[in-house]
Amino acid sequence: MNSPSLRYIAMAFGALIATGVQASPADSVHVKSTTDLLGKIVAMETVKGRGQVPVMAEFLAKKLIDGGFSPEDVKVERFEDTATLVARYRGNGSRRPMLISNHMDVVEAVPADWTRDPFTMITENGYHFGRGVYDNKLDVALTVSTLLQLKAEGFRPSRDIILVFSGDEETDMRSTQALSTRFPDAEFLLNGDGGGGTLATDSKAVVYGLQTAEKTFATFAISVSNPGGHSSRPRKDNAIYQLASALHKLAAYEFPAQSSEQTRASFRFTGQQIGGDLGKAMLRFADNPNDAAAVAVIAADPEYVGTLRTTCVATLLSGGHAENALPQLATATVNCRIFPGVVVESVRARIAEVIADPQAKVTEVGKAFASDASPLRDDVVQAVRKAVDANFKGLPVVPGMSSGATDSLYFRAAGIPSYGVSGAYVRPEDDYSHGLNERVPVSTVARGLKHWHVLVTELAK
Repeated sequence: MNSPSLRYIAMAFGALIATGVQASPADSVHVKSTTDLLGKIVAMETVKGRGQVPVMAEFLAKKLIDGGFSPEDVKVERFEDTATLVARYRGNGSRRPMLISNHMDVVEAVPADWTRDPFTMITENGYHFGRGVYDNKLDVALTVSTLLQLKAEGFRPSRDIILVFSGDEETDMRSTQALSTRFPDAEFLLNGDGGGGTLATDSKAVVYGLQTAEKTFATFAISVSNPGGHSSRPRKDNAIYQLASALHKLAAYEFPAQSSEQTRASFRFTGQQIGGDLGKAMLRFADNPNDAAAVAVIAADPEYVGTLRTTCVATLLSGGHAENALPQLATATVNCRIFPGVVVESVRARIAEVIADPQAKVTEVGKAFASDASPLRDDVVQAVRKAVDANFKGLPVVPGMSSGATDSLYFRAAGIPSYGVSGAYVRPEDDYSHGLNERVPVSTVARGLKHWHVLVTELAK
């Protein structure tokens, strides 16, 4: 949920820019009820194939209806073996609706591998532990609790506020695709599964990342085949050798450097913080993306090359069928993270050009889905600024691009600008999403409630 560059800043330079100015604590009763809600949904094993996403959706639907939502405005829809939840907080209609997205499913967690039961939220040493407690059930609980609080306060929004919770973001994202086409009148989407605050090792605030773009995840297979034969009779057109030659060419190739307003802003902020030759190169690139010398310096650091361009790397390899036979087939899997706006097919075609071997076939594995970056809307940026100030006055807010994929990918492709605005504030070393002993600081619940309350009221008042 945080970009690699922001994680690096937090670990190395957080103390230099952290601010200690904080708003007063959130209401303790509200914090407790939200924490209780988080614990209940963490206990629901919403892993693919266990049938618990519909259970969680129905549970949240009832909670929203009991809290003042009209039953006809809260819908749970079964979608194959999962479900979606849509809940509409009606406004006066003077402005177009806004969407709030989160996902209810989580990745698998094997209890035997964990120190604690992954599906029981346990609070120890200032942290809440449990599968999904960070990704993404924290912001599920925060957004549901925030809208219930607004109902209790009698808040009358100028626009409809619509929760759109998906049920398979961690796997097929088919429910996401279905949701993304149902709200053509929506003005924008706020996604709790992206962005968020970064804390330094000493827990001082470093930066808030506003996610406005995501790279496209695409996988290609490079395959070479021939008749093979007996290993005692070698031939020059050995499939493994040909594939190795193709991969050697691909390894030496770099896609052109690219930039957007989001990545230039990120480099400008990062460069100011880290200094040195790398920092200077980032500042030069932010001012002039055609500066080849600056590109070379940045690209040499694996931490930042993903923000600079499309990247493709071999990740799997297979070939041959017997130790005493010439290979009849050799295949490499190449994973690409494609810069927003670049057509997937153009990347496949470029790989084929680089390899320059008509016997090496390059094919797409599955079907990639691409979307362009969202514009930096003044209203969203200003609302995020106020929400961040509610916890850490003056903390830098930096737009950025994620190398992973969230539900925003499909909403952006449907023409709905989407923004990752998680209420979480975590240290990089505490980010165990998808891993063992997933956790969040206890403090992030109170901070997240203040964050979402300001954000929603600012954009819907």
